[in-house]
Amino acid sequence: MDALLPPPPTGRVFRSGRRVRLADRDSDGRLRLDAVMRFLQDAATDDVDETGWGAPRHLWVVRHARIDVVEPVLEDGDVELLTWCNGTGAVAAGRRLSIAGELGGRVEVDSVWIHLGPDARPARIEGFGVYSESAEGRVVTTRLDLPLPALDAARASWPIRVADLDLMGHVNNAVYWAAVEQCLADSGVDTRRPVRARIDHRHPLDLGDAVDLVTSWDTGGASVAFAVDGVTRAVARIDTVLGTA
Repeated sequence: MDALLPPPPTGRVFRSGRRVRLADRDSDGRLRLDAVMRFLQDAATDDVDETGWGAPRHLWVVRHARIDVVEPVLEDGDVELLTWCNGTGAVAAGRRLSIAGELGGRVEVDSVWIHLGPDARPARIEGFGVYSESAEGRVVTTRLDLPLPALDAARASWPIRVADLDLMGHVNNAVYWAAVEQCLADSGVDTRRPVRARIDHRHPLDLGDAVDLVTSWDTGGASVAFAVDGVTRAVARIDTVLGTA
């Protein structure tokens, strides 16, 4: 596993608590990956709303994210959430989320978000204000590097529902992770063990898109592409042994 830095010694760190609810868990009681992404979105929104860096002046969309389930959250009822800015770019910022369960569960999320102006177009940020100190001069990249699945990979239709859309009119980030969860379930992998999963968002998905999930397995895990008319809109990667890739 790549080293993930702890919260910064100085600078803004937003802390909150959360009760893990029934709809956040799978049949084994594990906190699912799509629920982790919802936790990230909610903590990030609460953070920027508090500082004035939220909507409508500032909009943020996930470019890529990595979830490291270091110790699955299984029977933990309450979790502590810590989130902070861990890097900046010309039109982007990095955001970390650390989830700590009361019984020892631990999940770490590293993500990069594109900054959009009120017109929903990428917009440069000068200074980063209250978030600059915790970034400690680190620079984030919006480059996407996850490989596509093999050409002979399995394909399955993945219908988009009205409930999958968010306020911006696109499929919400957490919904992609629900597809990753389905892939994990189909694989028979023991999800009560540590796992790493990543996603690159290339283009949004919209209601009416005919989406194919293109999945290929290898010795370390699986790659999943969200394809529409032969064009890959997003790619996810699951590493069944934490840190194998």
